[in-house]
Amino acid sequence: MENTTFFKNMVGSTAKGLNNGGVVLFITVVIAMIWANSPWKEFYQALMKVEIGFTIGSFELFEPLLLWVNDALMALFFLQVGLELKREILGGKLSSPKSAILPIGAAIGGMVIPALVYYSFNGSGEASQGWGIPMATDIAFSLGVLALFGKKLPTALRVFLVTLAIVDDLGGVLVIALFYTSGISGMDLLHGLLFFGLLIIGNYAGVRSTWFYAIIGIGGVWLAFFFSGIHPTIAGILTAMAIPGRVKIKEQTFLRRLDKLHKRFQKEKPVKGTLISRKQLEILEDIKTTSSEAETPLQKIEKALHPLVSFVILPLFALANAGIHLHGDLLKVMTSPVGLGIGLGLVFGKFIGIAGFSRVLVAFRLAKLPENVNWNMIYGTAFLGGIGFTMSLFINELAFTDESMLFTAKVNILFASLLAGIFGAILLYRHNKKSIVTKIR
Repeated sequence: MENTTFFKNMVGSTAKGLNNGGVVLFITVVIAMIWANSPWKEFYQALMKVEIGFTIGSFELFEPLLLWVNDALMALFFLQVGLELKREILGGKLSSPKSAILPIGAAIGGMVIPALVYYSFNGSGEASQGWGIPMATDIAFSLGVLALFGKKLPTALRVFLVTLAIVDDLGGVLVIALFYTSGISGMDLLHGLLFFGLLIIGNYAGVRSTWFYAIIGIGGVWLAFFFSGIHPTIAGILTAMAIPGRVKIKEQTFLRRLDKLHKRFQKEKPVKGTLISRKQLEILEDIKTTSSEAETPLQKIEKALHPLVSFVILPLFALANAGIHLHGDLLKVMTSPVGLGIGLGLVFGKFIGIAGFSRVLVAFRLAKLPENVNWNMIYGTAFLGGIGFTMSLFINELAFTDESMLFTAKVNILFASLLAGIFGAILLYRHNKKSIVTKIR
């Protein structure tokens, strides 16, 4: 019961942060689109190409601003995804196979069907490399749409969408690692794995310092993967898996220590003025240490990353990647094979995959619908799964080198995500309206 309550609170706080982040993300997308289609569009394009880097002795690393955003900052986004995934496995929705089957199955369907839809239009050539683009779900935007309904929708539906999106993100990471990686440097990869091994050793040795995992994760694993040819965002996921997800002292031990420290603090004679005594200061430091030992490094880092990812990293990613200069025949762009593959894959492929696989799992009694959730809610949420945006744009940059294909993909990702969000919102609104009428009758 305690685990269930904790999980619901964690999902609630996560969803709230993502909802607010979704608003910021939407505003940033609008700014990027206006900027890229304004008289200052050349400055926008030039800004993304500015070389930024550093030199340490004979070692130097200089890359365009766009690459720093997509490869470095997004590694922190994937670190957060990895931490969320590990938390879910250890004590959340994914810790119970019975309750995890439905969102996992829905996520798999939401990845497989859109990829097949895309591939049916683009079976050969460079265009075929884009099959991973419509597989993605943007958790911030999809939860943002769900948040429009406030408490009128059950918490279990948010839990379903969060779990589905996290599994979807993991699928995206695996797709990137297996299919969008080439020219691997064995020596650099070995260095990355050695640093990862050091993180694992630190975990089992009881190292709980966030600086230890940050320095080795970023300065070791990320840098080695960057030069290895494997996309460095994978380093974020690996680092997350190595961060401890257990407390150093149990709850009862923590409460006993806290009680003793509290009594000691009360017994100390206060000093005059605004300061406290040296003994009181020492007791307060002991309280901090005890509190830290009762927390998991995983949850501490995840909590610290949430505002950074939601309000800085994802908006910067949107600003750098959503600035599309609209030109040419947009109808032709949207009805091209790449455009149809992405558009139909995100809007209808996602819906069929998520809703269809959910139906099959429930029909064969392998899973059951969450509490207070009905099929109309699942259908609306299935459309929200078609809001690809962040991950879709990310995979697009890895899939294509041809500028026209990159442009076509970006245009269709934006329009398809918008359409999927509208369809999902309409279905959920209609269901909510019917529920109100039924209650009145």
